[in-house]
Amino acid sequence: MKISLVICTYMRPDAIMDLLESVKPQRLQPHEIIIVDGSTNEETKRAVSGFSCEVPVHYHLVEPGHRGLTRQRNFGTARVAAESEIVAFLDDDVVLHPQYFEEIAKTFAAHPEAIGVGGLDVRENGYFKLQPGQEVSRFSHYVFDGYATPDSLRFKIRKLFGLMPDLPPDIIPAYSHGRSGHPPSGKTYEVEHLIGLSMAYRKSLFGHIRFSPYFEGYGLYEDFDFSLRSLAYGKLYVNTKATLEHYHVAPGRPNFYKYGQMVVTNGWYVWRLRFPKTRLADTLKWHLTCLLLTHIRLLIVVKGPHRGDAVRDYLGRMKAWFVLWFKKPRVVL
Repeated sequence: MKISLVICTYMRPDAIMDLLESVKPQRLQPHEIIIVDGSTNEETKRAVSGFSCEVPVHYHLVEPGHRGLTRQRNFGTARVAAESEIVAFLDDDVVLHPQYFEEIAKTFAAHPEAIGVGGLDVRENGYFKLQPGQEVSRFSHYVFDGYATPDSLRFKIRKLFGLMPDLPPDIIPAYSHGRSGHPPSGKTYEVEHLIGLSMAYRKSLFGHIRFSPYFEGYGLYEDFDFSLRSLAYGKLYVNTKATLEHYHVAPGRPNFYKYGQMVVTNGWYVWRLRFPKTRLADTLKWHLTCLLLTHIRLLIVVKGPHRGDAVRDYLGRMKAWFVLWFKKPRVVL
């Protein structure tokens, strides 16, 4: 199975080199690597030029009109080799485990109905396997498929207010605001959306849909949007054997005020894409959850070390929430 790897990057020369080095020991090598660089300097270009491996590497430093995650992804998919069957996307700050592409290919082969497959980030995976007879508090933990993980403050508070549905990971509640991340069980799970840091789609899909121009710039939730629209053409799966590590490299991320706005506005957009018609109760729950999460973020001002960032994030979220009452984005299927 021929896989084209598309890596979109911005101002992260060191991170992308770590990713490229992790491609070398892959048990199944990609057919090609396409790097779409939106950087405003040539540091990444210089770094990549010194990289060598058996896989052809096609580097593109794009003009301003092609910068931004969705634009760069569309740029990359338009240049995939004709003979490739799968287009894989990875964030530029991940490091792969050697079996990653092999497991992605196995999932597509085992599930002919699959249109997309994702892997599992194990670097911050908090799940632990429950021993026979072992019990944990369902308030302080989330339990799934024989594993448990401690819940953060935001999940615990949502449980107190009845705003935390007991659904499997990556399944979207009627009022959105679900949870992501599977246990390292070695199983493959059907899901409703994939995470952008690790996702692969059949090449045929790109004859029907592209990444949405609505999600410009940093493009928060653009992966969510694309996943939902891909469901019209097949099913989505996460293979927990396709493991990698995400390092959350800071350079290239937006300021926290803008990020806070995107959390709310883009979150509303993908919720309505998944549920064009909603019950009043679910609409109220979406808004209540949004406000609750926003004010939990404000708590970090008092308790957390990054008070300034938390304030900017909070203000961005509150502004976006007020704007939604007067101007809602048009959802495009």
